[in-house]
Amino acid sequence: MLAEFPGEGKIRGKMIKIGAERRVHPRIDKQLPFKVAANGYGFSTSTQNLSCVGAYCRITKYIPPFTKVMVKLTLPVKDKDGDKNYSVNCEGVIVRTEDESRGGFNIAIFFNAIKADQRKKISKYINQFVP
Repeated sequence: MLAEFPGEGKIRGKMIKIGAERRVHPRIDKQLPFKVAANGYGFSTSTQNLSCVGAYCRITKYIPPFTKVMVKLTLPVKDKDGDKNYSVNCEGVIVRTEDESRGGFNIAIFFNAIKADQRKKISKYINQFVP
């Protein structure tokens, strides 16, 4: 078997996945308005992907890994009572910072201080898109 990418391979022309997905919480690729504040700077951006435990987004200023941040996110949720916008506020820590070829930086944020009710709001939003 020849590995095409880490975690994938080909057998008789078909792509297969080697090993199990490591993520416990589903992650969806959605662009949502997202605010990040760190070290006196505030950034309005949008998520590139989101899970109950973190988010990935692009910002214009370098912020090093392990920096604590405040996060604010608005989630449009459809349920049996109609459409609602949930506001989520929590603390996070940047776990990865990558240079973006178009300028700016991609950052991965782990939500390290999030209340259960805030996590449930994110989960409810994500569950609209996960089978």
